[in-house]
Amino acid sequence: MPETMPPLCLDGLPLAPVSRIAPTPSGFLHLGNAVNFLVTWAIVKSLGGTLFLRIDDMDGIRFRKEVLEDIFVSLDWLGLDWDKGPLGPDDFYQNYSLQLKKGTYRHQLHLLLEKSDQPFACQCSRSAIKKKSANGLYPGTCRDKALVFEPFSHAIRLKVDPDTCIRINNRHIDLAREFGDFVIWRKDDQPSYQLASLLEDEAAKVNLIIRGEDLLPSTAAQLYLAHCYGFSSFPSCCFRHHGLILGKNGKKLSKSRGAYALKDIRQAKGSPSQAVKAAAPLLGLDPQSISTADDLKTHLAKTLKKTQTP
Repeated sequence: MPETMPPLCLDGLPLAPVSRIAPTPSGFLHLGNAVNFLVTWAIVKSLGGTLFLRIDDMDGIRFRKEVLEDIFVSLDWLGLDWDKGPLGPDDFYQNYSLQLKKGTYRHQLHLLLEKSDQPFACQCSRSAIKKKSANGLYPGTCRDKALVFEPFSHAIRLKVDPDTCIRINNRHIDLAREFGDFVIWRKDDQPSYQLASLLEDEAAKVNLIIRGEDLLPSTAAQLYLAHCYGFSSFPSCCFRHHGLILGKNGKKLSKSRGAYALKDIRQAKGSPSQAVKAAAPLLGLDPQSISTADDLKTHLAKTLKKTQTP
């Protein structure tokens, strides 16, 4: 069992939470994904909120059909349900793939280009950036070149001015130092994760997002992008970032197969209680008395009744 992590702050949660679980179909889900989904599900369901299942498939090159199918198997195995989103792979392909919304994302990109001078076209490859930047951040090579965007030749980045500080709860993120000018439209003529995720959250009026600590800079980047758009919903969202479940080597879990992949745990006749018991401490609950997702929700509902005010 992985080390327990400090509990999330449960004060100030929305009284009618709208949230999402958002797996990507590029690699099999692992224990860390399961814990995040369980925590999000338990909070939303115990407060009578609305939960979306959103499968982020914009990275078409890395999309794997077998991984998509495993997402639904894994969520069922964990005992999770959702209020809006695909019921299975066929429903996903026909009605919920983000690839179906590419025209909407392109329209939103043009709206941003019209209202903001922060986006710029960039022709740099990843290898070129690595050669010029010791920390891997974009060095600003194309910022002032005034390149005309051409799909498959350029990406579109968003300028992050020096000293841009984004506040998330009691944390201050120096976005220029931690993230730099980031891609909002990729060279392969697809929206970036940052753009697509923000637009989906804004459109769904999501008011609660629970993420791993590693995605704190992404949250800051999306808040900055939301400000450039002039959005109102996403910036007022309640964010909670939790610690990560680490492997035995102390490193972040990957989406590759292995001891922590849900598919492999199932094949080894393992129980979802491993994930449930790992999620319990994040919600301030004693894992000894909890074995299923429903246990998690029931115990959490009792706790939240004491902390939530009408």
